[in-house]
Amino acid sequence: MITKETIDKIFSTIRVEEIIGEYVQLKRAGSNFKGLSPFHEEKSPSFVVSPSKQIWKDFSSGKGGTAISFLMEIENFTYPEALRHAAKKYGIEIEENVREYSEEEKQSQTERDLLYKIHEVANDFFQEQLWESEEGRAIGFSYFKERELRDDIIKKFQLGYSPEKKNAFTEFALEKGYSKEILEKSGLSIFPENTPSGIDRFRDRVIFPIHSFSGRVLGFGARILKNNVKTAKYLNSPETEIYHKSNVLYGLNQSKQAISRKNLCLLVEGYMDVVSLHQSGIENVVASSGTSLTTEQIKLIKRLTENVTILFDGDNAGIKASFRSIDMLLSEGMNIRVLLFPDGDDPDSFARKHPQEFVENFIDKEAKDFIDFKAEILLKDAGDDPIRKAESIRDIVKSVSFVQNALKREVYLKEVSNKFGLSEQSLFNELQIQTNVTQQESKPAIAEKKNHPKLEVVREATISVNPLLVQEEKLVDLMLKYGDFVLDRKDAEGNDYKITVIEEILNHLDEDDCEIQLDINKKIVSEIKEGILQNELRSGNFFFDFMDEEVSGKLANALIENYQTSNWNKYNIYFSKEEEVVPKLVSDIVLRHKREYIVKLINDLKNSLDDEADNTEIYQKIILLTQLKNKLDQELFRIL
Repeated sequence: MITKETIDKIFSTIRVEEIIGEYVQLKRAGSNFKGLSPFHEEKSPSFVVSPSKQIWKDFSSGKGGTAISFLMEIENFTYPEALRHAAKKYGIEIEENVREYSEEEKQSQTERDLLYKIHEVANDFFQEQLWESEEGRAIGFSYFKERELRDDIIKKFQLGYSPEKKNAFTEFALEKGYSKEILEKSGLSIFPENTPSGIDRFRDRVIFPIHSFSGRVLGFGARILKNNVKTAKYLNSPETEIYHKSNVLYGLNQSKQAISRKNLCLLVEGYMDVVSLHQSGIENVVASSGTSLTTEQIKLIKRLTENVTILFDGDNAGIKASFRSIDMLLSEGMNIRVLLFPDGDDPDSFARKHPQEFVENFIDKEAKDFIDFKAEILLKDAGDDPIRKAESIRDIVKSVSFVQNALKREVYLKEVSNKFGLSEQSLFNELQIQTNVTQQESKPAIAEKKNHPKLEVVREATISVNPLLVQEEKLVDLMLKYGDFVLDRKDAEGNDYKITVIEEILNHLDEDDCEIQLDINKKIVSEIKEGILQNELRSGNFFFDFMDEEVSGKLANALIENYQTSNWNKYNIYFSKEEEVVPKLVSDIVLRHKREYIVKLINDLKNSLDDEADNTEIYQKIILLTQLKNKLDQELFRIL
């Protein structure tokens, strides 16, 4: 168990904007940062990070909290896993309270935890084989040296080697106490009926570990080195509970900071393309991990940048098949350029032939927008055939139809018009046709009428909002946001006195005997009351270091606002000052909460009526409470 001292050190060291900045492209917005939500599809940024308060709020999904809660949300970490990840990033040594775990605790490890653990064990095993074993150095290490990789790059990508022995890793893992079941589910081992001792999936290959966004090993890619063996050149981990190849980009963990910093992602095909470009000093590069580009992978890139340059081999026969990737990127709102390397070169070989500056300049100058790229490829095949030329232009216009932004679409069509000497009107007509086709293709196929279920009238569901809970939330938010704010008040005799927001709200709750309804609010109010007993006002600042991510989320809701007021003073337009607004706001919400609590008491009494008993006392209470509610209604009406 991680010690409280270590947790305190983690929270005092980490920076929320730095951690979130690895996942979301953040831009300065006043004193805060804003970006697109990583949890919800949106076109206008509503994800806010506050460096001063060290919290974040996602207004599109309603989530919020600290850097640790963000890691828990985005990576599906447990609380300890998120703390360990943050500690590793900032070089903080983890101290733990040493204790023996019970058998029940050991067995409570989930399969997902075990899958992560066995992949860590495998990754360490493959690296040790590469660096320490005679076979690994003679075969695996020699291969990487032939590819001119430096030691630091081999270590950076944690490259490894799996021995020729058919069950070297399986035997190692079984001796470590891992079960055959978890080895099989991980895809690292296979247990055929005729080989109960198991077989390593990646035997006799160099290993490329595939990491998550945060750096956890999810699976492996492995390359065979023998040319005379009839088997796949590259072999990837199968789909598992933790590894879904369509959701992963190779090299993203090592490249995310450079992508965000340069506001550009280079997209390549192979593992070695990524590794070699990194060695040359070009680090903003990822590969699609042995699969066709997917929407999920594009969304990973979009967290960091909307600009993508696709790098293709000069002699790649699958270039035309790449047109689908271009359309997918366009449909996700990405800005695309495409680069073809000279014949015989790929990003790996080109990066090894030339210095960093030359490669960077080549990519910058030679990359084309998708219109020029498609035109060059398609028109080369079309030659002087007017029909094939028209089909090529139609194909380009179809790609434009995937562009979501209307202004961008118009600019692209003007470019096509100028390039081919065609009227803009004819291109707009074709665009409309292609847009309709695209929309139809995206709709699910409609079943035949005979398979249609009988239509039924479905009543629209109504969502009821509990007014008492709304006011309770506002009271707690006031205590978190303005708890230590001093109010100037007058007593019943007209004498002046001062009281803090926290004290005034607590007085209301105690005097009116109001019971807090929500557990999270009970927890916060309890802490605030405990602070009063210790002569301490526990408002927002206190809860920054409160080790409860649910409370952190509540704090984010209270302290971060989606919009910031512009400086209107220069136009002689002035807004009320905070000290003028808060006193009225507190009074108003206290009255409203009191009124809604009385309504709750009245409803509770009505529900307690018994047809077979004397209800006189209950009716008298209902009448008195109703009279009090009416007085509050009159007072609230005067305020309005």
